[in-house]
Amino acid sequence: MTTDTDVQLQPRKKGLTRSQKRSLSRGAQYVVFVAAVIAFAVSADWGRLKNQFAQGSIAKQMFPDIITMALKNTVLYTVSGFVVGLALGMVIALMRLSSVGPYRWLAGIYIEIFRGLPALLIFIFIGVAVPLAFPGTEIVGGTYGKVALALGLVAAAYMAETIRAGIQAVPKGQMEAARSLGFSPGRAMVSIIIPQAFRIILPPLTNELVLLFKDSSLVLFLGVTLEERELSKYGRDLASTTANSTPILVAGLCYLLITIPLGFVVRRMEAKAQEAVK
Repeated sequence: MTTDTDVQLQPRKKGLTRSQKRSLSRGAQYVVFVAAVIAFAVSADWGRLKNQFAQGSIAKQMFPDIITMALKNTVLYTVSGFVVGLALGMVIALMRLSSVGPYRWLAGIYIEIFRGLPALLIFIFIGVAVPLAFPGTEIVGGTYGKVALALGLVAAAYMAETIRAGIQAVPKGQMEAARSLGFSPGRAMVSIIIPQAFRIILPPLTNELVLLFKDSSLVLFLGVTLEERELSKYGRDLASTTANSTPILVAGLCYLLITIPLGFVVRRMEAKAQEAVK
């Protein structure tokens, strides 16, 4: 028979602690990652990749046109689409919050349709269906107007929900306080509620700007002239002409010149918002 003294004298089985297991698992993941990188670096044919994607002479030919024309057009398309989307999204968000039933239904239908359809179909609709439905008419601004409208229609559906959530996040006491000071509901919304809501939704709106910057590449489906090409179209055209993919790589790097700083701005705004909450 085993006594309590015998049990106490038996050595305890040593095992890894939870912290040691986590460290071991993390170390194994690092080893796998480094092994995968080394395998890729050793097996890749860097000579062929450089010949196809990194021809310095071809890249030099793209400047300054890729900046003064393609990048400029991309920024113009993006900003114009964002402005249209923000204005339309604000209207739809207020309709969504309206006490009038038909307004809420129309806003809900719009959001579901334009969030559910691919942006490509919206561009085709603007470029083909609108001229067929209204022959003899032209959208103001030509290609720039068409792109602003197409991007704006898509962006408005997402921005409307973002703006609605921001307005609802403002404490109801703010509206009550404004009304007690003699503000009408409309004036209180414009002067008190919406400015506070925009401080909340600024990071997601900036994210939407980044998405629009990439979606501007769909402008090629509208049939643009040489002077109206954006980065993606410009890179593809030169890649076809030179039978080399260097222009596509350079165009991609130009996209990163805009998206990476915007992403950094978004992260900074989100961090400041979290600090303000704390």
